[in-house]
Order: sequence, then C-alpha cells, then structure tokens
Amino acid sequence: MFPIHFDRRVALAALVLSCSVAAQAEMSFFVTSVGMGKGADLGGLVGADAHCQKLAEAAGAGGHTWRAYLSTSAANGQPAVHARERIGKGPWQNAKGVVVASDVAQLHGDNNLNRETALDERGMPVKGRGEKPNMHDILTGSQADGTAFAGDEDRTCGNWTSSTSGAAMVGHHDRMGLDDSAAARSWNTSHLSRGGCSNEALASSGGAGLLYCFAAD
Repeated sequence: MFPIHFDRRVALAALVLSCSVAAQAEMSFFVTSVGMGKGADLGGLVGADAHCQKLAEAAGAGGHTWRAYLSTSAANGQPAVHARERIGKGPWQNAKGVVVASDVAQLHGDNNLNRETALDERGMPVKGRGEKPNMHDILTGSQADGTAFAGDEDRTCGNWTSSTSGAAMVGHHDRMGLDDSAAARSWNTSHLSRGGCSNEALASSGGAGLLYCFAAD
C-alpha cells in the first residue's frame, strides 16, 4: 500500500495538469511552434490564419477563431490590411494564463510580450537570441502601430505568397537584438529579412517563418 504522501503527490500532479489544460483551452495568444515550410509563402492571409487555427486546435484551443498577426500592402486594386484590425479586442493570454496585453492599445504600447511570455501553442518557450537555432524573427509585415506600410517597397514577401524574392518585416519575440535600440527591442517591426523570402533567407537573420497568433473572438 502506498504511503499517504505519495497519494498527495499524485493528487497535486493531477491538479497541476488540470490547471494547465484549462489554461491552454483559454489560451488566446501564441507564437507558432513551426513555420509552414515554404519560407514566407504562407498562402496569403487565409493560409496563415489556417495555420494558426490548426495549431490551436491540436493544442486544445480550437474553440476560438484564430488570426495571424500580419499586415498586407495595397496591391492589384485591393486595399492594405492592417494586422491590428484582424486580431479582435483582447485581452490575450498565453498557454500558461499570463496576459500579454489587455487590448489593442496596450499591445502596441506597454505590453507584456517578451521571451518569458511569448510561448508557443504548447506553452513552450521559443528559442531566441543566444540560443541555437535563433528563431526570434517573427513575420509581421507591420509598422510599430500594427498598420501596413505604404509605398512600393516589399515588406510582406508579396503579401505572404513568395518564398523567393522580396523581403518581410519581422519583430523579435524576445525583445532582444544587436543593441538596445527601439528597433532591436521591437516585437513587431525590428528589421527586414535579408536575402529573400525562402526558409534559408529567413534563417540567415534569425527566423524560422514563425507567426504571432491571436484569438479574434
């Protein structure tokens, strides 16, 4: 017969697991654990949203409508799309139940998004600067306020349809870069990818084609 303290440990472990599962079901923000395999060719916004939805469902958080935090530029007669307008009103919390932002204004201001809170859909940390491989470049195509860029320069890899030419604006989920400047610390508008939009090009500056996903409902 097992001693009473063993039973208590089992009960405590079950309680912790139950709380973790509950928090994950209520998760409304995560960084994707994997890219889509074709660099920044995400199949457009539709494909990116579907990727977020698929990963969320696999993690037990499929009860939400998930959107990728991505902007697109005006092209072919279609208006620009702004990331900040795609993700709902908040608040948003990670898989551990920690709130990263209470609303859109805080998300684009003094938010709680950093290396410890920007977890993937399984509640696991995403490798950042100083780790191998560094994957802190998160695709956004956005300015600091969450809006799309104007002008002809490609910052969205052809509105997320190219895995060859072009470039993508990325942010750093770990809020770390080569220095302590605002750009280096920006979660959504740090620098352009270099060398194109392929898996190799994204990896060359510290990326893996990962996305921010938000529950929009």
